[in-house]
Amino acid sequence: MSTLAPNHPSLTLDDVRSVSPALAAYTANTVVSDLWSRSGLSARDRSIVTVAALIARNQTIGLPHYANKALDSGVSAAELSEIVTHLAFYSGWSNAFFAVDIIKDIFADRGITAEQLPDASPELLPLNEEAEAKRATGVQANFGEVSPGVVHYTGEVLFKNLWLRPGLAPRDRSLTTVAALIANGQVAQITYHLGRAMDNGLTQEQASEALTQLAFYCGWPCVFSAMPVVKELFAGRQ
Repeated sequence: MSTLAPNHPSLTLDDVRSVSPALAAYTANTVVSDLWSRSGLSARDRSIVTVAALIARNQTIGLPHYANKALDSGVSAAELSEIVTHLAFYSGWSNAFFAVDIIKDIFADRGITAEQLPDASPELLPLNEEAEAKRATGVQANFGEVSPGVVHYTGEVLFKNLWLRPGLAPRDRSLTTVAALIANGQVAQITYHLGRAMDNGLTQEQASEALTQLAFYCGWPCVFSAMPVVKELFAGRQ
């Protein structure tokens, strides 16, 4: 790892080695040389998973390196912009703002301008009326009396707007969501969103490998907490 954004320097391997030679060795030999070379998930997808996990957990020290790596691995500036926007809803506004503070400098360094980023109000993708009606009916029945406001914004802002923004493909939007949920230990939401991800084109092999990636970037306990839910979903889709 090298210093990639002047206002948000990354640690070098020498920095890590000065505190933990073993951690530096694992970083070089297991994470960099092995994990990122595994065939089950492209470098682009690994970057999406990793950036989503870092933003979701507000682990900003790694974001300069991995946001740059995402851009170098085929994630466009527009897609990275949409990932930040999406995660404001799935990990909180402040986490997204912390990410903005870092990524704005990366965009400036790379000469990425507002003209290359998604419009605030683009023409939206078509809505699957039947699927949305089914989802909305279930949410209303379960939670309409608990928080009408949450139910309202879930339908009108999340599923009728955010999820239909064209700047990030539905499959990648789902992958971003699933990574953030696992990273934050929110296992109750995984079944719906991982199922949606697979409906949107994420394969079982890719979902499995995303768990492997996340083990290193959010820790083994988060992944092992998610795996029973993922196992049950895989079995149900056979």
